[in-house]
Amino acid sequence: MSHTTPTGRRRRGAALASAVAGLVLITACQVAPPAAPGGGAEGGPTGAGPGLPTGPVGAVCDNTVPGPAEPPPGAVVVRAGVVGDLRAQVDASPPGAVFWLEPGTHTLTPDQYASITPRDGDTFLGAPGAVLDGRGVNQYAFVSTAVDVTVAHLVVTGFVPPADQGVVNHDSGDGWVIEHNTIQGNKGAGMMAGDRQVVRGNCLRANGQYGMNAYQPGNGITGLLVEGNEIVGNNTDDWEARVEGCGCTGGVKFWAVNGADVRGNWVHDNRGPGLWGDTNNNDFLVEGNVIEDNDGEALFYETSYNLVFRDNVVRRNAIVSGKTFAQDTDDFPVGSVYLSESGGEPRVPARTDRIEITGNAFEDNWSGITLWENADRFCNSAANTSTGNCTLLVPDVTACSQPAIASEPLYSDCRWKTQRVDIHGNTFTADPAVTGCAPGYADRMAVLSNVGTYPDWSPYQGDVVQQAIVRDQDVQWFDNAYVGSWTFLVGSTGRSVPVTEWQAGETAQDDGSTFSPGPGGC
Repeated sequence: MSHTTPTGRRRRGAALASAVAGLVLITACQVAPPAAPGGGAEGGPTGAGPGLPTGPVGAVCDNTVPGPAEPPPGAVVVRAGVVGDLRAQVDASPPGAVFWLEPGTHTLTPDQYASITPRDGDTFLGAPGAVLDGRGVNQYAFVSTAVDVTVAHLVVTGFVPPADQGVVNHDSGDGWVIEHNTIQGNKGAGMMAGDRQVVRGNCLRANGQYGMNAYQPGNGITGLLVEGNEIVGNNTDDWEARVEGCGCTGGVKFWAVNGADVRGNWVHDNRGPGLWGDTNNNDFLVEGNVIEDNDGEALFYETSYNLVFRDNVVRRNAIVSGKTFAQDTDDFPVGSVYLSESGGEPRVPARTDRIEITGNAFEDNWSGITLWENADRFCNSAANTSTGNCTLLVPDVTACSQPAIASEPLYSDCRWKTQRVDIHGNTFTADPAVTGCAPGYADRMAVLSNVGTYPDWSPYQGDVVQQAIVRDQDVQWFDNAYVGSWTFLVGSTGRSVPVTEWQAGETAQDDGSTFSPGPGGC
């Protein structure tokens, strides 16, 4: 969940000069073609990236790949207009069957719990024009822990699950392939996720809470692939307004996912963050996406580990949330990428042992990158909004208590740390004509913490975490290119420094970076 004070209030929160000269403005949905199917990108996070997006991908809404116009050999034909026929055919078939839904609207019986229960290896294929409609009555479409199920070429709409629950793969079955569907206009999340799930070429649009909620009870998700999807306009029910500080909205939410590739997606216009990794995620590769016009951050990576974020186009994000903060005179730096208690950790196995943010084009976002660590948020603290969870280094939450927490190794390992972060080879452009003039609120980079005060037994009281994140935790910006009037926060929101001090002071940041004036001022 998000950063909170003890009272619960939310606190959201390098390309060289030649790269700026050659930077071409990229139209809304342009991104590099997807890599070959599979869980890992070619070369992995430590190999060469795909480069910035240059061609269209991810613009699949209203243009998804159509399914077969005729039933495949041996497929069970599901009749449109016959209420409950899909459920009846599934119940009458053995595992591993192929179901072809003919063109038209398919419905379930008018019971809120009526749903489809796949068996292992089942495949559901929609003909062109096949729609599965919950009619605002049924909560879930596909409910099962069956493995290796395929759902493809369908429109899935009108389902009404409760908050935090999903329509497709409601029970987070393993090995599902969900591709070339339009999942839109549902409540809750369009889908859940299981281990080794493939989510490819879908339109995840205008769902009530999330496009996808990548959560599985028991935290067993590994090898998740999210590729070539359009994820747009989710959180139509405005859950943050309905439940203050819920931290429960956005395009995609990831929880305790161990290994994910998120590439070649167009993530835009979501009412909240575009991508949100919340609590003990690890080993993420986010590359070649266009992430734009989201109300919140492009990427919010929270109490998590080991990430490569590269070769993405990131623009016009967090303007809505940033303006809200400014109107409330809240000077917390709302970044387009927000790392909250997240960092590299060699003791947690992954394809990298750092957080690397490289090769991205950041354009006209509310602000740049915020590195934050809440001194009061650690295992067994009431200020830890990920209730009952500890770091991946300490299996027992209760171990993080006095007197043991005051000494190593628990003194270090009971905290999620913003550490081992490399921010390099990126371009950051800022035009106040796009974001609006907001001196002291917009166009900022930040590395900061708060003064530890809570709980009264905390060993992190005072400025110890502030000093650590600024001086001791190996966070560095270098070889970036800036265009516009940028300011830099060091240690706390009350300390804004100019470029000269940012580069030469105690932080000694942005060695090798260039700074150019922008197109206008406030």
